[in-house]
Amino acid sequence: MSKNNKLNSEEESGLSETEEVPLSLKEPYILRLYIANRSKKSLMAIEQLKSLCEEHLPLAYELELIDIYQQPELAEKEGIFATPTLIKQFPLPKQKLIGDLSDKEKVAIYLNLI
Repeated sequence: MSKNNKLNSEEESGLSETEEVPLSLKEPYILRLYIANRSKKSLMAIEQLKSLCEEHLPLAYELELIDIYQQPELAEKEGIFATPTLIKQFPLPKQKLIGDLSDKEKVAIYLNLI
C-alpha cells in the first residue's frame, strides 16, 4: 500500500492501521434464530437477542427469524431439533447455540462480543 493510499484510507475511516476497527464498521454478523411459532421461549429469545445485538453490534448485524413450522425444510437442512436455536453464520466459524438465550453473558461470549 502506498503512503498516499494509507493516508486516504485513514482519513476516510478516521482510524489508523494500529487502531482496532469497531464492530459497527466491520462486516455484519449474520445470525439465524430458529423459533417455534410465537411460543413464550421463542419470544423471549427474540427479545434477548435483539437487545444484545443493539447493545454490542449496532448497525452491524443481520437477524433472520425462521419459524420451524412455516419452513421445516430449512430446519431439517440445518439439523434443528429444538427451539429456540441460534446459528451464527458469519463471522466464521459457524456455531449453534440452543436455548432461550436468557443468559446474556453466555450469548455475548458465544458471539465473541466480550
